[in-house]
Amino acid sequence: MPTRYTVVCDDDLSRAVEQLAHKNDLTEEEVLRQLLDIGLETLEARDIEAV
Repeated sequence: MPTRYTVVCDDDLSRAVEQLAHKNDLTEEEVLRQLLDIGLETLEARDIEAV
């Protein structure tokens, strides 16, 4: 079962998410999901390199 999170963004970050969504024909929710995935993958890659 999926878990829901709430994200509070300032105006600049919100605008950036909206622009990415519009530019890539995605919803803001999908943009945030992809950004989280990329961020987590980056952290995992750093952890692997640090070992």
